[in-house]
Amino acid sequence: MTHTVTTRTRASRLATIAAVLLIAAGLALPAFVDRSMIKDLFFILTMLTLAQYWNLLAGYGGLVSVGQQAFVGLGAYGLFGAAIVWGMDPVLALPLAGLFALAVAIPTAFFAFRLAGAYFAIGTWVVAEVVRLSIAQWKAVGGGTGTSLPRSVQADMTGTDFVGTLFGVRSAAAQDILSYWLALALAVATIGGIYLLLRSKAGLALAAVRDNAEAARAVGVDAGRMKWLVFLAASFGTGLTGALIYLQKGRISPEAAFSVTDWTAYVIFITVIGGIGTIEGPIIGILVFFVLQTLFADYGSTYLLALGMIGILVMLFAPRGIWGAITDRTGLQFFPIRRRLQKTPRPEP
Repeated sequence: MTHTVTTRTRASRLATIAAVLLIAAGLALPAFVDRSMIKDLFFILTMLTLAQYWNLLAGYGGLVSVGQQAFVGLGAYGLFGAAIVWGMDPVLALPLAGLFALAVAIPTAFFAFRLAGAYFAIGTWVVAEVVRLSIAQWKAVGGGTGTSLPRSVQADMTGTDFVGTLFGVRSAAAQDILSYWLALALAVATIGGIYLLLRSKAGLALAAVRDNAEAARAVGVDAGRMKWLVFLAASFGTGLTGALIYLQKGRISPEAAFSVTDWTAYVIFITVIGGIGTIEGPIIGILVFFVLQTLFADYGSTYLLALGMIGILVMLFAPRGIWGAITDRTGLQFFPIRRRLQKTPRPEP
């Protein structure tokens, strides 16, 4: 008998097949559902992507940030600036918007990494507020009151005519379908990319830094490099997602784009109740969050109270989140990253 190191499980193999089928169904879904459903799915996918990036930071990197709204807003304003000021196609400007958020993340990291624990969390929130106040002075994109994407820019977006012809819908509906497809692609790329990272040597190093930075340094792990890696990756991805969200909205303002409630508090709630430190957790969390929002959003403060109560109950009775509780009971893992020794028969000579 020989031994090999593996991370795969039977559940993960079934999950791979299910994921391929779901992606194929997701691509074809606009032919069978109405525009309202497409918007709901867009919301679920973009919030899931934001939650996965925050989970990468906090759940795997140990960097608890409450200032991720800074990168949502920066990505969104980067897109609007490229489209309005430079006349770029908004779809083609999406990567540029992510790079805009990344460019601001570099000096932010120099400041934030001098802090630790609660000070790091507060520091990221302060940076987000500084960025919001600075962006509010940008008159070319509406200043403090915000602005909208010109209709001509939205109508001429790359892919809109193709989608409209394919599904036989008008321009506005075609834009929603195009945004949904982009959100689906971004969510799949994000989950797949994070999973591959966590299964690599860098993923092992990242886990070591999260668990004990000093011990990780003692065995040769560059803790600073790993923190830079996850912070910049999360900033770019969050900025790209923010740009896509506001491309679909078509309207932006500093208060909305840099909202700590919409883009950080809700994202933390999704990740924590689903299961921080797992890829499956945010998937469970966004489904729970969407159901709660659908049921209670019209009740104002009752909705926020319900979210708070559920968050408290989950933390009391399932500290590792809903998915953590499921895993503890069943051992089920759809995205396994733990290395295991597996016995394999030695080939006959």
